[in-house]
Amino acid sequence: MPAQDKLYPLEFFIGATPLSLQANAASKARWMETVKGAARGRIDATYELGFVDEGPFCLTISSSRDAPMMDGTDNIVKPIMDALIHLAYNDDRSIERVVVQKLEPGIDWECAEPSDQLAHALRIARSVVHIRIDDDPASWRKA
Repeated sequence: MPAQDKLYPLEFFIGATPLSLQANAASKARWMETVKGAARGRIDATYELGFVDEGPFCLTISSSRDAPMMDGTDNIVKPIMDALIHLAYNDDRSIERVVVQKLEPGIDWECAEPSDQLAHALRIARSVVHIRIDDDPASWRKA
């Protein structure tokens, strides 16, 4: 894939079930390292300038699972946000909007215009977490 001249949108996925804020410390630390590794891999593959913008940002998390989600969607957000500090943004206070979508089995859902990364993620894994960080406030500040 050719290098981009800007980092955003930064988009990647992890073929796994996200861990909750309620997970034990060791499990949560491993999950956060997994998120960091996936983000670093995508950044290294697509972006050569190496600096992070100041924001504002929109964070979108989509979680597809092969079993119903037992935790609330809010519990998966904070570990992901914290893992991305200094990789996708310098401070999580620069996140202006968070969108979380759970895509569970047995529920009729459809992605009308999935990005290439999301479409690929949904094709290859039954449980997947797709993460996207956007830096275009005009796209989410619409009335």
